[in-house]
Amino acid sequence: MPTMTAAQRRAADAAGFDAYLAECPARQLLDRIGDKWTSLVVNALADGPQRYSELRRRLSGVSEKMLTQTLRALERDGLLTRTVTGGVPARVDYELTALGRDLLPLMQAIKAWAESHMPQVLHARAAYDDGQGAVRAR
Repeated sequence: MPTMTAAQRRAADAAGFDAYLAECPARQLLDRIGDKWTSLVVNALADGPQRYSELRRRLSGVSEKMLTQTLRALERDGLLTRTVTGGVPARVDYELTALGRDLLPLMQAIKAWAESHMPQVLHARAAYDDGQGAVRAR
């Protein structure tokens, strides 16, 4: 059996990922990056490290539990780092990793698209609610 370089091993491993397959781990990653809180956290960290309290203030409506879960999941997936600085109280900063910064432009584009297309989406929802549902029931 011939030996493979690290690059060849990575290429062989990547060839095995197909998100259309139920057992593919890429589905878990798609689920993570498709989550609204993930999108908002990644976008909020675009300007550099932030403390938990800063993120909580910036992300209106997020519960402490959801923010903590999201931050832990992003750290586990290698998208951000958590740095604890000693002191009383200890200071905890969150920052995007290189992998997280690589994802950032995509998340920024999705956020910008959602914000700029909301009028059309609201119009489509109203049209659907005003009669489209009845048309589909025929």
